Amino acid sequence: MSRDRLQVTVTRKLPDVIETRLMERFDVRLNGDDVPLSSDQLAEAMAGADVLVPTVTDHIDAAVLGAGAPKVRLIANYGTGVDHIDLATAGRHGITVTNTPDVLTEDTADITMALILAVPRRMTEGERIVRRGDWTGWSPTWMLGNRIRGKRLGIIGMGRIGSAVARRARGFGLSINYHNRRRVAPELEAELGATYWESLDQMLAHMDIISVNCPHTPATFHLLSQRRLRLLQPHAYIVNTSRGEVIDETGLVRLLVSGDIGGAGLDVFENEPAVNPKLLKLDNVVLLPHLGSATIEGRIDMGESVIANITAFAEGRVPPNQVSGDVAAG
Repeated sequence: MSRDRLQVTVTRKLPDVIETRLMERFDVRLNGDDVPLSSDQLAEAMAGADVLVPTVTDHIDAAVLGAGAPKVRLIANYGTGVDHIDLATAGRHGITVTNTPDVLTEDTADITMALILAVPRRMTEGERIVRRGDWTGWSPTWMLGNRIRGKRLGIIGMGRIGSAVARRARGFGLSINYHNRRRVAPELEAELGATYWESLDQMLAHMDIISVNCPHTPATFHLLSQRRLRLLQPHAYIVNTSRGEVIDETGLVRLLVSGDIGGAGLDVFENEPAVNPKLLKLDNVVLLPHLGSATIEGRIDMGESVIANITAFAEGRVPPNQVSGDVAAG
């Protein structure tokens, strides 16, 4: 396939430098309004382009993929997670899917560590008090949070991001524990000083802080069910920078309201951009608008990865970040 004639449709506004580079290389249709495409518009785009560059806001399900005969041969996802793409149906249509791993690992780990610090120390609660003008001065017993040094951190999903979180957390004196689909290499365990828990239930019951860093797949949907959330100790905190669907959000809210969980730091939500109204009323919760990869450097790197995948595909090579049918990264 000649890349000079390759027709590429981009579903959202990307950094200017990336859009410029795409236009220099391919026949590109951009979304200048940055309004998410409807299912019909996605299907139309797939029928008229060789390559689709979607984002997490585009739900490319079996209905979209089956609406007519898609011309698209490559879905070059702008992002790591591909849980919004029906990989099995794409495969049946002969469509290659790629993503952008690695480039957002450090940025997402930074946000995770920020939440691990912010929730126990009540940072955003204190910030709101200052902004409201309600701060009357320092007091020895007012706005007391919890020290994190010496606490036990349980990481769910010790992949790239989970490992990066562990490296940061170790520097803050946290004890590193993890549950993963497979135990990591002994060398990595030794580097991180990490303890493996084969039983997720047992790990949850013994941790002070839980960090969710696993991908959202059918197997991890509501992995943290209300039953599992009830295993957490009343003082425990939970942080999620993966996907909202991994946690039973209704169950989490119920336990936060009742005080059966100490607090939560959430960068993702089960029905985002909609946020459970009860979460908005809780002082023991830090809420962020899906900022995990939201750095200028990270978003440009994501775009460069997309370009590398499209270029390889156009030249008849296997794209460097081709996704297999059983993968949906977080």
